[in-house]
This record gives sequence, structure tokens and C-alpha cells, in this order.
Amino acid sequence: MKWVNKLTVMYHDSIVGTISMTPDNQLCVFQYDKEWLATGFSISPLDLPLKTELFVAKDEPFWGNFGIFEDSLPDGYGRYLLNRLLRKQGIDDALLTPLQRLSIVGCSGMGALTYVPESFVGESKKLPELDELQKMALDVLSEKYENDDNEDVLYFNSGNSGGCRPKCLYSDAEGSWLVKFRHIYDPVNMGETEYLYNKIARQCGIMVPDFKLLKGRYFATERFDLENGERVHVATAGALLNESIIQPKLDYNTLLHLTGFLTQDPGQVEEMFRRMVFNVLTDNKDDHAKNVAFICRDGVWSLAPAYDLTLSREGYHGEHATSVNNQGNPRIEDMLIVGENIRIPRKKGLVIIQQITEGCSEILSKDYRP
Repeated sequence: MKWVNKLTVMYHDSIVGTISMTPDNQLCVFQYDKEWLATGFSISPLDLPLKTELFVAKDEPFWGNFGIFEDSLPDGYGRYLLNRLLRKQGIDDALLTPLQRLSIVGCSGMGALTYVPESFVGESKKLPELDELQKMALDVLSEKYENDDNEDVLYFNSGNSGGCRPKCLYSDAEGSWLVKFRHIYDPVNMGETEYLYNKIARQCGIMVPDFKLLKGRYFATERFDLENGERVHVATAGALLNESIIQPKLDYNTLLHLTGFLTQDPGQVEEMFRRMVFNVLTDNKDDHAKNVAFICRDGVWSLAPAYDLTLSREGYHGEHATSVNNQGNPRIEDMLIVGENIRIPRKKGLVIIQQITEGCSEILSKDYRP
């Protein structure tokens, strides 16, 4: 694999800036391109404001990388596959710098940011039938190796997407989709459960992408990083706030204020409040910082549609990944306090909680049943 000491960050056909490493190869350094400074927008307003200065990443929490670029890298399942793919080529994954990893992603990641030059670690593989892909994923995750090419097939069809569950990119006459598969520890009806959660969330007034079940069991969600065939800039809350999901410490109070700061729209703040209430009332405790995202169109930020809405009773040690009023297992009062902190009156907060309680009766957590 060719060593990379400098990367150009691209947005469509425009140069955003360049990334390099500090002399000790420990920290990323970023600087915006002069033309982008004149015509572009900040790709990460809190961390990388639109200024001429040279930005140096912190050592933690992203191993010397900036949060916005860490978003482009696979994690969980995708990182596991890449690790195995590199190992077969005699490459030690642990020795790669963030630049090396970003160059492997190149133009194949999610969202609008791409990285050149690219480093190719193998050849693209054709997408097999979904049932076959599910079997491959379970075999690889169980470390059953009937076919040495399985890891390659799974990786090259994952789109470098994040999360712990196997995924693939899928296109049909109705659009472009991200399809989710079972992990070895997931129930057989995982896809049906996520479909039900998204259906009920939409009924509760929460914005979700279009979704469907493929073959009656594989949950597919429409890619919101594509609009009219063109990629849009997407950033997770984790990237914008430099929050890792390994040891989560985010609170919905911060998320609501981030939403207000970026969007300047009380309606979108209320939308974030609804999502918090939905996650709490339906036992979706896997509500970490990478499961909330924002879209930037021509410098204007808005909430991305909600995603990864499904049953997750375990969460992080039995608590929500994102706390509510610093409570991992919050009460109704905690949600009302957080709402009041962002100017959602208690009376209005109670109305929203009541609406979602009634709308979620089919999946309501036993802890919040009347």
C-alpha cells in the first residue's frame, strides 16, 4: 500500500482544503483552500470555522483525526472487514494513520466529502443476492471461512457505512438504499422491528427517510446523503461535537442546543425534542452521537432525517447512550426540564410527550405505560 502524506479534501468538483500529519505522524493538520474560503462554507462550524488558520486535531477522542473526517471512515462492522482485508495483504491496520484510512475511503464513502489520492486495497465486487449476503455476513462474523472472498464482497458493498450491523448499498427503480442485515446476536425479526419503529415514528410526526422491507425481512432506508443524484454534505453530532461513542457522555440538552445553533429554527429544535421523547418511550437506548446527523446545503444547516430507530433495551450498560438531564434512565420530568432549557414550555412538552405516548402504544416501554 502506497504511503500518503497529504490528502486533498473535495466537495463535488471543488477543493475544500488539504490534510496532512504533524511531523511525529500523530495528529492531523487541516487548512482550507483559498478559493473555498471565498466561496464555500464551514464543513464543521464548531471545530473548523471558515478561517485561514492551520487547524491541528486533538489527540482524543479520534486518535488524532478531526471529527468531520472521522465520519467518513467505517467503524464497527466496516472497520472489522477492512482490518481482515488488510491483514490478508500483509498490512497492519493498527499502523495506519488517519490519512491512510481516508485515502482508502477515497470517493467511496457516504456524504459529499471525498479524498484524493485514493489508495485501493482490492477490486470491487458485485453485489450478490441479499440472502447470500446475509449468510456471508453471519459466516464472517462467526469466523466461518468457507470462501476467502466473502470479506471482500461484504466490504466493497458496504459503502464504508458505520454501525455494528452488516449493511450494503442497494439501488432499484425506487431509489438508492442502505440495507441492514442481522448480526449474530440479533433476533430473526430484527428487520421487521425496525420497519415497525420507523412506521410509528412517522405517525408521531418524526421525519424519517423513506423505508421498506426487502424480501419481507431486510430493512432498507433511503439514502439521505443523495439528493437528485448528487451527494450532500452530512455531519453527525459526534463529528460536530468531537464526541466519541466508545465512552458516550452526550446529553440531549447539548443535542437540542446544537440543533438550535446550527439551524436557527425552533421547529427543528422541537423535532429533536420529539426524537428524544420517542427514543426514551420506546426503549431505543442506542441513541448515541453518531445516530443523529445534520445536512448542510450551500452553507445552510438542517436536521437530517431520523435513523437507527429500533428496539435497543440494553443500550450502554442498560442506559441510554445519550442521557436526558444527565439521567441514563430518565423520567418524564427530566425530558420536561431539558425542553424548558431550550425554550420549549412545560405545557407544550407535556402535550408532545402525551401525543407520542398515545402514538407509540404498540411499542411503548413498560417503564412508561400508564
